[in-house]
Amino acid sequence: MKVSNSTPDRILKDVFGYDYFRPLQAEIISNVLKKRDTLVIMPTGSGKSICYQIPALIFEGLTIVVSPLISLMKDQVEQLHELGVQAAFLNSTLSFQEYNNICRRIVAGEIKLLYMAPEGLLTERTMNMLGKVRLDCLTIDEAHCISEWGHEFRPEYRKLVSVRINFPDAVCIALTATATPQVQKDIADSLKFESGNKFLAGYDRKNLFLQIEMKDTPVTQLVQFLRRHDSQSGIIYCFSRHRVDELSTFLAGIGYSVLPYHAGLDDNVRKQNQEKFIHDDVQIIVATIAFGMGINKPNVRFIVHYDVPKNIESYYQQIGRAGRDGLSADCLLLFGYGDLQKIRYFIQRMDDVHRQRIAEIHLDALVRLVETYQCRRKPLLQYFGQEYESENCGMCDNCVNKAQKTQDVTIAAQKFLSCVRRTGERFGAAHIIDVLRGSESQKIFDFNHHHLSTYGIGKEYTKKQWLFLSRQFISLGLLDKDAQYGGLKLTPVATDVLFHDQKVVAMLPEKKTEMRQVTKIKDDYDRILFEQLRNKRKQLADRYNVPPYAIFPDNTLIEMSSYFPQKLQNLLYIHGVGQIKLKKYGAIFLRIIQDHCNKNQITEKIPAKSILAPPRPKTARHILVGRAFAEGKSITELQEIFKIKKATAIGHLYNYVLEGNDIPFNHAIKESIAPPRVREAAFDFLHTNGTLYLKPMFDFFKGKIPYEELHILRVCYLCRDTGAMPK
Repeated sequence: MKVSNSTPDRILKDVFGYDYFRPLQAEIISNVLKKRDTLVIMPTGSGKSICYQIPALIFEGLTIVVSPLISLMKDQVEQLHELGVQAAFLNSTLSFQEYNNICRRIVAGEIKLLYMAPEGLLTERTMNMLGKVRLDCLTIDEAHCISEWGHEFRPEYRKLVSVRINFPDAVCIALTATATPQVQKDIADSLKFESGNKFLAGYDRKNLFLQIEMKDTPVTQLVQFLRRHDSQSGIIYCFSRHRVDELSTFLAGIGYSVLPYHAGLDDNVRKQNQEKFIHDDVQIIVATIAFGMGINKPNVRFIVHYDVPKNIESYYQQIGRAGRDGLSADCLLLFGYGDLQKIRYFIQRMDDVHRQRIAEIHLDALVRLVETYQCRRKPLLQYFGQEYESENCGMCDNCVNKAQKTQDVTIAAQKFLSCVRRTGERFGAAHIIDVLRGSESQKIFDFNHHHLSTYGIGKEYTKKQWLFLSRQFISLGLLDKDAQYGGLKLTPVATDVLFHDQKVVAMLPEKKTEMRQVTKIKDDYDRILFEQLRNKRKQLADRYNVPPYAIFPDNTLIEMSSYFPQKLQNLLYIHGVGQIKLKKYGAIFLRIIQDHCNKNQITEKIPAKSILAPPRPKTARHILVGRAFAEGKSITELQEIFKIKKATAIGHLYNYVLEGNDIPFNHAIKESIAPPRVREAAFDFLHTNGTLYLKPMFDFFKGKIPYEELHILRVCYLCRDTGAMPK
């Protein structure tokens, strides 16, 4: 695809199928096109890749994309191929012949975007090859890997500045979703960026519901959560390989569509499991943190942290894999202090004292997020240097609970604090609550806590209510929590509550609270049509061996099922449908929509954006040719009038019909010399396989039907879909 003379706006619509840029995308693209080094910090799913892919299609030369994982490269390249973009990757998965062939195409100028790991880019062989081409842009994805203060520091990323030195004319764009102010500065300093070219889009993923539950009966909590997300795609993260195997086996045994993923699996099994998840052949993946980086599956509707992640960056990055299509998604974290001890054990075994200190700082920030009773977004965004000004986001458990008014909980506080004191100020909240609720656990008897005066005096509250209150008591300064083991100690403020009747006001959730169900994605779309379109998408994805979302994401199918477009041109008003996708798949999906509407007497709805959208520019030549043909001229007459070849005339007619213009079917079919049986076979083939390429149809007829005739039949087929065919 050569679009160097086009504008970012036109590429956005024609190639990617989007009507408008998301916040900051246009400004970033403009900055990169001016050859200004650019640092981009944008949330996962906010469209970072567009910021370098569009400049890559405008630049005359090559754009290198440094990516840390093979899965990320493969996913990006597959999606670009579906858009008609010449992209490739170079990594260890390629055969010797494949590797050399891609290198040849790079030197020949046939590749616009090349994805590589930093180790591969820095080799002498690659540097020599790049010395033979024009390198216009160096893109560094997951740029936080450059910083020693980041949670995924990679020394090889630090060496990328040498590429900048070797190619001083190439602009550099560094992108990440997780970078504290300190990490941002470290990235800019390492790459020698000038100040003033940083774009920070903010970290708030408004469509993600954040929920943290104290880990009580984790398997039961998980199953209850999954029941509310039936048939939806999601990821469950676990701390260890053993837990992944155990949990995935259990879930499969009770009927869930689930597979495991961790580094201990055979490489082929791990790859197959990931591909099945991406291709919607399995709904749920249970995984260690090894899974998901670079996976751009847009319809992940939930993320569960069955165990505590090691820091806020990991948590934020992993929940960022949900809701990339902009639709709502649920994120549940099951928190237990026992998990913290495991993480701290590994931190203490680090050889590097500096890295050990950073890891402790990161973990403490995560604990503050867990224990807050304010809006979850406040500590989460503050960690990344962004203030969250709203008091109630409406999309986290704490804010939903805030709908309940605060009340006087002084007596409850006195009971809790007294129990902490009588147990020796050495136990965590879970044990204190067991004492208050009169638990008969072995631990209670081992410490003789069943003999305490506070034993069983707190049965009026559920365990979850007490846990919710305990977090507030810590936030109110009544208790200090041991950073290593979670033990609680009284503060001077607690003395006033216990002995001087100081009042305590806090929130108290209702006794019976159910886990929140994912926000309804959209109510006013036709679910029967949506399923028909989704089934067709899956068939095409399996045929072409690409993920279903690479053809169309869910929100595109939802819009089709909401507006019921009846002409090919009107499909261009649907989110995610550009000229390339229209040519490849438009007629296939349009036929399904038309059939459904005819059977159910449904009429087309015009999206509001189609009224606002500027008229699409038309090429005068093919419009003139198309109009003349529609008025009754034959193809032979068009050749004489416009002094063009027959193939050129048919090409103009093809483009004319693609833009939604009408040509009478009965007039067009007169140009075909094929017998009716061949015509219907051709129409059936186009209906199933799309209209973009003629070679597959040529092969289907074993070369017996010439291309010129196939081209005419394709125009005739499209005439039927423009609504011009008589009833």
